[in-house]
Amino acid sequence: MEPSQPPQDPQPPQQGWPAPEPSNPYGAPVGGALGPYAPYGPYGPGAVPGPYGTPPPGTNGLAIASLVSGVVCCLPPLGLIFGLIALPQIKKKNQTGKGLAIAGIVLSSISCLLLVLGLVTGGFGEAWKGFKEGMDEASRADSAFSLRTGQCYNVDGDVEAYTSDVEVVDCAQPHEGEVTGGFSLKGFTKWPGDKAIDDLATGRCETIGAAYAMDTWAFPDDVYDFYYYPSRASWRAGDRTVTCSFIVDGGDPLKGSLRSDATTLDAHQFHFLRSVNPIDTALTIEPEEDADVDLAVNTAWAREVHTAVVRAARDLKTHQWPGASATQVAGLVKELEASAGAWDKLALAADEDAFWERYDTAYDSLPSPLGGDARTALGLAGGEESAKTV
Repeated sequence: MEPSQPPQDPQPPQQGWPAPEPSNPYGAPVGGALGPYAPYGPYGPGAVPGPYGTPPPGTNGLAIASLVSGVVCCLPPLGLIFGLIALPQIKKKNQTGKGLAIAGIVLSSISCLLLVLGLVTGGFGEAWKGFKEGMDEASRADSAFSLRTGQCYNVDGDVEAYTSDVEVVDCAQPHEGEVTGGFSLKGFTKWPGDKAIDDLATGRCETIGAAYAMDTWAFPDDVYDFYYYPSRASWRAGDRTVTCSFIVDGGDPLKGSLRSDATTLDAHQFHFLRSVNPIDTALTIEPEEDADVDLAVNTAWAREVHTAVVRAARDLKTHQWPGASATQVAGLVKELEASAGAWDKLALAADEDAFWERYDTAYDSLPSPLGGDARTALGLAGGEESAKTV
């Protein structure tokens, strides 16, 4: 066999011809200034190409703010300023939003003009007045269960009907009712029924009313205690409040508040009424059964009156009374101390005959009217009629 021939060296390139460039299988040149990629190169993560690989121009933020301010009309000068600043920025930064800025400028200019006209002609004053009147009217339309102590109101419809439609009014204006307070129905796991609530509310609202209008001699005859309580439906909705009030019973509407308590009385007036009012309260709970029928109940009542008289005399004696009222109160104290003895004897009556023998004496021993001169000296309601309880 002939020996194999050694490989021959490739022919050297001819003088003056460039060497051929190497190529890859895909036909794209290898190496070079751009490397092994397409002519436009890669984009970074999340980049959005525009013409020639650059992001598109954005909308000017001040132009948007100008339009919003112009539409809302609450700050028209601000919208005008935003628009005027936005226009040169849009041109300089090659941004969009020129139409928005112009629209904001136009709307804001109109709003500014209307604002000036309103101030000059007084139109805003009339609008604000109407707004306040509307808000006031809305605030007066209320529910009976949202009434608050001291509010005066009129009822839309029959006063005694179960209703929640009331109109809150100033107590200086004629009104049908005045709220004295309220309380929550606690201790009930389910709807207790009308009668149970009515029985509870009657006594509680009388007590609340007496504390609200302590100057009982100033209390009208045609006004009585009233209350609103939850219905079965409102109970299911979570209502547990009883609202107590005074209501006019067929007479003329009330004018002025009936309130006379610690919030409206001075310290001397308050102390006087707190001392003597329990006597009136005790007198009004006299039993319906005569002593001939139930002596024990009647003597127990006489003891309650006696206790109220003794406490009143003691409380009046320990207070420092101003001016001329000191002499008047001192005279009342002496009368009450004498009366206490008569009521003590009535409470100790052994039989109905002894009770009736002492009954008139006990009543006649109470000064009538009860502290009228002292009331006048203290600036409270006075008169010849006996005190009325609420």
